[in-house]
Amino acid sequence: MDVRFLGGAREVGRSAVLVNDSLLLDYGMLTGNPPQFPVDAPDPEAVVVSHGHLDHVGSIPSLLSGDARPTIHWTPPTRELALTLARDTLKLHGGSYNCPFTENDVKRVTEVSETHGYRETFEAAGHEITFYDAGHIPGSAHVLVSDGDTRLLYTGDFHTDDQRLVAGTTARPDADVVVCESTYSDVEHEDRSVVEDRFVQSVETTLWEGGTVVVPAFAIGRTQELLLVCEAHDIPCYVDGMGKRVTEMLRRYPEFVRDAAALRRAKSHARFVTGRDGQRKRITEQKAAIVTTSGMLSGGPAMTYIPEIRANPTNKITLTGYQVEGTPGRDLVETGSAEIDGRVMPVSAQVEQYDFSAHADREGLRGFLDDYRDASVLVNHGDRCETFAAELSGAGFRASAPAVGETVTV
Repeated sequence: MDVRFLGGAREVGRSAVLVNDSLLLDYGMLTGNPPQFPVDAPDPEAVVVSHGHLDHVGSIPSLLSGDARPTIHWTPPTRELALTLARDTLKLHGGSYNCPFTENDVKRVTEVSETHGYRETFEAAGHEITFYDAGHIPGSAHVLVSDGDTRLLYTGDFHTDDQRLVAGTTARPDADVVVCESTYSDVEHEDRSVVEDRFVQSVETTLWEGGTVVVPAFAIGRTQELLLVCEAHDIPCYVDGMGKRVTEMLRRYPEFVRDAAALRRAKSHARFVTGRDGQRKRITEQKAAIVTTSGMLSGGPAMTYIPEIRANPTNKITLTGYQVEGTPGRDLVETGSAEIDGRVMPVSAQVEQYDFSAHADREGLRGFLDDYRDASVLVNHGDRCETFAAELSGAGFRASAPAVGETVTV
């Protein structure tokens, strides 16, 4: 089996793995200025998608330009999320280099799409494929690929611990080769219940003191997790941005969330922001948590809320995800100011960070891989892939960290 890494190797973003020159696993983009895309435009017979985050699905419609019509296989929530992200990319960047596809390309995605549930084996590009629940976000999947001789497990992004939104992965299908993510290979996550309790106490203290809390959050997964936290602890909250659409969509797929009743209660508990008639400005004067995109302060309604609450030290900004270098969120953490709408703004409001990660940490990765000591491990999707591969090799694994553009025969 030949495995070529078109992106996502020794980096986080633009994940794309080509198997036997015919089967493509994911086709994402790396957000930035400018964004980066996979290093090659392949012509696969079929595409199999692990989950609906931009770094794994962001470039998929571009595969359907010209005469190419590969079938795209994914779970039902992943299909919905990919189309939501594609339409958002068109809305924000259509016609520019930042958007490598057209509206017609997105329409074609719906025409070649096939959805599958977990543990339902299907055929794609002459390979036998099975999805397993990866415990990352609703619909996320480990992808098991067999060409008749070799069984490859592409982990996608995964988590081994339970979140409120989804349960951690327990799947360990037999495999000869594992392409394993390594996003947090050098991090040990604090226990989720401890993180949640500290977050809740901080928010409740700010509201009791008369302040407002802006909670920047990724629209897919993180927003819903935080709405579940707010409902469980009876924290008054608003939700704004793309997270509104995603929350409503996930209600239609109860079998892909851990507790559908809890998600229904969380949606009812939150107040959805329309943005009409100056609503956002009025909300910033209320004692409530505002869960809003973007998670790194690089766009979205957060750009309205932050300027309104930044000058009052009673207010708070609670960042709930990793802040990529060069983003306003990262600048805010490191300097106490951030570029908002083209101008640098000092922020007197308190700024805090919480690790609500949906990825396995160092312990989770090692625990997962312990079941694959007889397999070859190809480490990808991380900033320290080579270091983690060397660590695994030292522990007796056959591990390596391929580079972007490299082909590995396994």
